[in-house]
Amino acid sequence: MSSSQTDFFFDQNQKKMQSFRTEIENPLVEKDIIDLEKKIRLFHEGKIDEEKFRSLRLARGVYGQRQFGVQMIRIKLPYGKVTSEQIHRISNVSDEYSTGRLHITTRQDIQIHQVSLNRTPELWAELEKDDITLREACGNTVRNVTASPDAGIDPEEAFDVTPYADAVFKYFLRSAYGQEMGRKFKISFSGSDRDSALSYMHDLGFIAKTQKVNGEEVRGFKVLLAGGLGSQPRQADVIYEFLETDKIIPLIEGTLRIFDRHGERANRNKARVKFLVKKIGPEAFLQLIEEEQKAIENKSVPIEAKETEIQKPLKTAPQIEIKESADFDLWKTTNVSKQKQQGLVSIGIRVPLGDFYTDKARKLADLIKNYGGNELRFTLRQDILLRNIPLEALEFFYLELKKLDFVEPGFESTLDITACPGTDTCNLGIASSTGITKELEKVIKTEYPEYITNKDLTIKISGCMNACGQHSMAHIGFQGMSIKVGEKLAPALQVLIGGGTLGDGQGRFSDKVIKIPSKRGAEALRLLLDDFDTNGNDQSFHDYYDQQGKAYFYELLKPLSLTDNLVDSDYVDWGHDKDYVKAIGIGECAGVVIDLVSTLFFETEEKLQLAKEALDESQWSDSIYYSYAAIINSAKALLVAEQKKTNAYAKIISDFDTEFVDSKKIKLATSFSEFIYQIRENEPSIEFAYSYFEDAQNFYKQVDAFRLKTIKNEN
Repeated sequence: MSSSQTDFFFDQNQKKMQSFRTEIENPLVEKDIIDLEKKIRLFHEGKIDEEKFRSLRLARGVYGQRQFGVQMIRIKLPYGKVTSEQIHRISNVSDEYSTGRLHITTRQDIQIHQVSLNRTPELWAELEKDDITLREACGNTVRNVTASPDAGIDPEEAFDVTPYADAVFKYFLRSAYGQEMGRKFKISFSGSDRDSALSYMHDLGFIAKTQKVNGEEVRGFKVLLAGGLGSQPRQADVIYEFLETDKIIPLIEGTLRIFDRHGERANRNKARVKFLVKKIGPEAFLQLIEEEQKAIENKSVPIEAKETEIQKPLKTAPQIEIKESADFDLWKTTNVSKQKQQGLVSIGIRVPLGDFYTDKARKLADLIKNYGGNELRFTLRQDILLRNIPLEALEFFYLELKKLDFVEPGFESTLDITACPGTDTCNLGIASSTGITKELEKVIKTEYPEYITNKDLTIKISGCMNACGQHSMAHIGFQGMSIKVGEKLAPALQVLIGGGTLGDGQGRFSDKVIKIPSKRGAEALRLLLDDFDTNGNDQSFHDYYDQQGKAYFYELLKPLSLTDNLVDSDYVDWGHDKDYVKAIGIGECAGVVIDLVSTLFFETEEKLQLAKEALDESQWSDSIYYSYAAIINSAKALLVAEQKKTNAYAKIISDFDTEFVDSKKIKLATSFSEFIYQIRENEPSIEFAYSYFEDAQNFYKQVDAFRLKTIKNEN
């Protein structure tokens, strides 16, 4: 963008920002949006380093696409819940700023693509008019809090986890200690032992439980720590069989603080909580959390457990009778479930690839507001769940949904394949996941229709090892790869078998069996399903896989792995017309580590400003943490200047003592460890907040002076 274009854009945008100041009632939100606009301006003017800017925009839901010059916007929807009004708002934004396509993610978010960076503040402001945020939808933050899509309506649930997921989302949004961690952090809530929110693969997973205490029923959660997928999937550890509900927020805060301090920061492939817990053990991690409790302001956070009130339909649906319809009967079997509320049902809408469009979204929004409970939830399988539908309106809903092509049978069945966008839009995609998904769904529909009603076998596909499509926890999974044949590359798939959710916090991760050219994926599925039908002996797929063993499946699929008989079409990926080229961009899923000294000093000044603002708002705990972050940044800047490793905050603290305090280069009344760890030795009081802020300011001044003196001597 030229200088004149930049000036024109910001002149126009500043006028719009003035209207934002009056239309957005929440001052925190207003400040966020204005700050994003300011950072975009500074980035265009070359005053913010590109890597630092990437971290800033990711924390605000703005993610660089594979295509040059446009962004993917991730809209953060706690536990996937949206109302008719919010659907209309998202649709309007998508039409105005994007392409009209809406993509449901496996974390119950909505993504829109092809958005201009310069228009993102304006877009965000439009969304906030209906209480929809982008904040912390990407980056090294607490990501969207997910929950069972049927929470509150499931006849099997211990209780409705919705209020607890909502409370956690609100409590940790904009938290001082959750903005710039080493990696992302994911939390889930399951309402029953079916564990439909997949607690075993989360950093913290919660499963609803109840206990009798003195004759009264008490609510709590089974708690799991340090699960994850990616290239090295890990089953989460059970750390509490039962933790009362008022203790979950203090536990999460302690976990985030410890992860922020001790988590890896240099090597992003080792920077998730699972690696830290694996390194030191769950017991040592829990001990660190316990030691942190003194610094946590709220030792108990009661959460109001009021059941969500169901909104009554505005209109009564016309009475319709559908006679002798095989399609309707199949749809009822696979897509409709009874709720625990008498006379109400939920309707599952299967959304292939998670993609639908705003024209249909608006009609769906009107349908649920007029004739349903004005609520739907996006699911972890990239589908839509309509809730609180009157049983007597079922036939009417079927016909209305049929007009929108929303009555495909097989909701959450084998046919309902989960897939990430892969090379369509993602920087990290290696091979097409959407193309092979369409092919496999076609195979199931036409050749294996019995699997349209099978909900015991899942297929999941990812375009790379990062597992956004959750391939490593599927009964049958496919991971996008490449394969070299002579001097040429062909798109390929790693076939994985044997994963799945077992329930009550237990899961299985699939075994990597064999790599095959991507165009043979459909044949691989045929071989597996045919063999299961022949040799399964009415067992579950897991029992069948365990009985046969990994080597058996390797031999079964081995003929498909041969590359001496490839034809020209094997070198062309699904959905393309030219030979495959392996092109991987810079990954943005976890942000980027910034090691420029000047940028670190810039960040320190920002942290001190945030600490001061928190003091002015009487937010003692937040102010203390921002002061702590400012001290850490100052110390890191000097270590980076000396070319020392800074891969964890705890290491920065110990190394700064060795390099600068012990040698008297920096003079402190105590060791640096004692100085900075005042944060865990003091209650978050007004007195400590002010004294720690003053300490942080003085430390920064001393470090800055030392750095300036060093530069002068070097010159």
